[in-house]
Amino acid sequence: MLLIRLISKLPLWVLYLFSDLLYLLAFYLIGYRKKVVQDNLLHSFPEKSPKERKQIEKQFYRNFTDSLAETIKLLSMSEEELDRRFVTKNSELIFDLVNNGEIVIGMCGHFFNWEGHLVAISSKVQDKCETIYTSISNAFFEKLMYGIRSRLGAKITEKKSFQRTFLKNRLVPRLIVLAADQRPNQMDIRYQTSFMNRPTVFFEGGEKLAKKFGLTVIYAQTSKLKRGHYLFEYHILSSPPYDNQPPHSITERFIELVEKNIKEQPALYLWTHNRWKNSLTPNNRGHAGRSKSEHSA
Repeated sequence: MLLIRLISKLPLWVLYLFSDLLYLLAFYLIGYRKKVVQDNLLHSFPEKSPKERKQIEKQFYRNFTDSLAETIKLLSMSEEELDRRFVTKNSELIFDLVNNGEIVIGMCGHFFNWEGHLVAISSKVQDKCETIYTSISNAFFEKLMYGIRSRLGAKITEKKSFQRTFLKNRLVPRLIVLAADQRPNQMDIRYQTSFMNRPTVFFEGGEKLAKKFGLTVIYAQTSKLKRGHYLFEYHILSSPPYDNQPPHSITERFIELVEKNIKEQPALYLWTHNRWKNSLTPNNRGHAGRSKSEHSA
């Protein structure tokens, strides 16, 4: 860990030199998860030519390795540099709601650089920000990512503990950040719909929470302005009352916004993720599973 912290003290332009080398290794020599990336791009953009998909693929790998360099830098990046590189727009939407005593759900997708986004918004909301994450089996990387995400005051809650801690802190106003495009496991509350031209299962915890407790949901639109510079623009995805909204309305709106974000800058999305691994059959649309906690509730 000490070595990583020392490396993080290097200027970002130096870390980008390592990123350039890693890109050559990952794309040309190792071909890291290349079949997954190519398959995902083929299904998501069948209308594009092979040349166009190859351009997206190459730019994706550049973004991927750059994000690794940027994430290491987050260990020591000053708040001034953080504000300059990871710009947040319309964040007053969050501040106004939280300062009014409300709990806000922030739903975002895995767009580069999502780790920078988490740290950037937590630097503004600080102890009123809670990030939900899935623990990493490797103890070193678990400690590293925990340190990065919590260094500016955010509370980090493991996914398995979230239901219990949420009920315990039900009256504490804060922003709860969910990466809601992850592939759910078999025991999650799951909903199947269409996403990027394929049947896809989605985790529905954010929708269930928002509708049960009447919470406003915010979406973060992600853009890359240039190397090392990003814009995260917040919009209200949904707000109470939810009495007349159909089932899955929040999830469907979230999917719509993620697809729009992908189509605007396709190389920003995490294409190495085998997102469609647990999808069901094309005709099996709708509810796809329930968690143990749902059964016992």
